[in-house]
Amino acid sequence: MLNVQEFDGGLRIEVKVQPRSSRNQISGEQEGALKVKLTAPPVEGEANQALINFLARLLKLPRKNIILIKGETARNKLIEIRGLSKEELLQSLGV
Repeated sequence: MLNVQEFDGGLRIEVKVQPRSSRNQISGEQEGALKVKLTAPPVEGEANQALINFLARLLKLPRKNIILIKGETARNKLIEIRGLSKEELLQSLGV
């Protein structure tokens, strides 16, 4: 089960990123974290930007509503999402 923390004004989810994949996609859930494959390499924040862009498109939210809280240089990241309920998030992600 995806670990989603609700707080005033938004949600926080853990994301495990796999860079240099063949395509951008959600590949399920692993230990409570959303597993995301990205085509971008983990160089100079490219994978972080690709993750934010990918989630913004997928969730139909502006990029400013998706904030990287923790994990700038790690595969495991903490993402804050504003303007979406937990139910809408889980439905959009299909996890």
